[in-house]
Amino acid sequence: MRRHGLVALALALAALAAGGCGKEAPKAETDPAGERKAALERAKEGPYGTQVKALESAKGMQDDLDRKTRESVEKAEQGAK
Repeated sequence: MRRHGLVALALALAALAAGGCGKEAPKAETDPAGERKAALERAKEGPYGTQVKALESAKGMQDDLDRKTRESVEKAEQGAK
């Protein structure tokens, strides 16, 4: 009797496993850009907040320096013509 119960249980588990095969997992509806922005804000408040803020500031300085360099090169090219 006990053996029949184990066989029935094994068959039920096999049926459940086979029934779930081939189905795609539901897609999470998230916005990657929004998630990235939220993670950055959480990081600013976390234990490494000062480092994150310093890195963000350095990236801003790099962008500013790149813009000034491009403007300088454009002025030099216009003056050479």
